[in-house]
Amino acid sequence: MILVFGLITGTLFGIFLQQAEAIRFERQVGAMRLIDMTIVKYMLTTIVVGAIGVYFLRDMGLVEFAPRAFSLGLQVIGGLLFGAGWAIIGYCPGTSIGALGEGRIGAIWPILGMLLGGLIYAFLYPAVQQYIAPIGALGRVSIADVLGVSHWVVIAVMVVGSVALFRFFERKGL
Repeated sequence: MILVFGLITGTLFGIFLQQAEAIRFERQVGAMRLIDMTIVKYMLTTIVVGAIGVYFLRDMGLVEFAPRAFSLGLQVIGGLLFGAGWAIIGYCPGTSIGALGEGRIGAIWPILGMLLGGLIYAFLYPAVQQYIAPIGALGRVSIADVLGVSHWVVIAVMVVGSVALFRFFERKGL
């Protein structure tokens, strides 16, 4: 049942991504050039809605949720690799698959790059865990844990910050 639920929610996410035009190359490049915030607005919305949903379900005792172990080394290096790949190719992994689904054959290249990167990572995984993961390792913590506040305080700040960003983007026509 969990796999069916994942398939349904993943399909809905893809439909919403397509409807928001977040899988369009022009939107991707616009986001990187800071002239089109469609993708930023879409992702902020999904993060806020997801955070509210996950923590509400957890607080109700309906799901179990624990953050993954945090490592500054993994976050920085992974973020730089992800960002560089996105900037070079013009798609992130999810949007490249959506673009291929829309019939954009050129999106096969980032998909092949993603698969090759995953294969390389699989071979490097032991070294990554030994040498990079320990850098800035904080264990299984969330932002709320680090700040010593309720997760609802962090979510409230995220909501207020997102709304403020949305208003700013709209005023600037982004």
